[in-house]
Amino acid sequence: MANRPGERKSKRRIVRLGGREVIAEGLRLSFWADISHRCMTASWPSFIGGAALVFIGFNAVFAIFYWIGNQPISNVQGAYIDYLYFSIETLSTAGYGDMHPQTHYGHFVAAVELFTGIFSMSLMTGLIFARFARPNARLLFADHPVISSHDGKPTLMIRFANERHNIIGNASARLWLLKNEMSLEGQSFRRFYELRLVRNEHPALALSWTLYHVIDPESPLYGLDPEALGASAVSLVVVVSGYDVVAAQTVHARKSYDHSELRFGQRYADILDTSEEGRLRIDYGRFHETMEG
Repeated sequence: MANRPGERKSKRRIVRLGGREVIAEGLRLSFWADISHRCMTASWPSFIGGAALVFIGFNAVFAIFYWIGNQPISNVQGAYIDYLYFSIETLSTAGYGDMHPQTHYGHFVAAVELFTGIFSMSLMTGLIFARFARPNARLLFADHPVISSHDGKPTLMIRFANERHNIIGNASARLWLLKNEMSLEGQSFRRFYELRLVRNEHPALALSWTLYHVIDPESPLYGLDPEALGASAVSLVVVVSGYDVVAAQTVHARKSYDHSELRFGQRYADILDTSEEGRLRIDYGRFHETMEG
């Protein structure tokens, strides 16, 4: 079946979900149907490069319309590059004044271009503001979750820190475990469990916070060794949210871990101590460091 205009059949795409890669194919995608999401999720170099290409494309097209007219612009010798310069002045609403429309045709094309320029600049301003204003927590997560004894019980621990050192009020954290399981009908499916945390709320997250999940008989991790974790393709997902008092916004952060990143029988290196002046000191140089314990 032929694709509709503006629609194409997706090529083989590799979608990264946390630490896993998923092959997506056979989906009919329309490039323009979700253009706002593409603009919001594109990297800054891609976003700026795409905006520059659109700007050049608009000006190139309008310059052609001026060029095919009968001297629609004053003080122009007829070269295409001169019409391109005039188009840039018009689309950007700069209007230096040395060149201006002198025919009805020139005024009509310039009016259409002015409307296009005002519309596109408003759209670009909104996209740039949305990208800058998008709430985002700058949290540094440890490279590896660890499992060792804590308060005499086997415990899963995940450490993260607030890189901005501002206050994130009423911070809350949720920890999820995902694993492959087999149904009674013999079908494999992916199931997720929420892991109960010793403390899942923090009144004022400014430095670091370590999450603790006790591996008791009620825990989905109970009795699982590294081989069993690998066989079930276990992964962990941490979701943290809170109120950023500086930005006056609710911010979110997430981090996923694959089963191969778990460290059994390890604990995190201590990063807090006291300086000679009696001040609390945090050493981020050892933040990801683990040791036997």
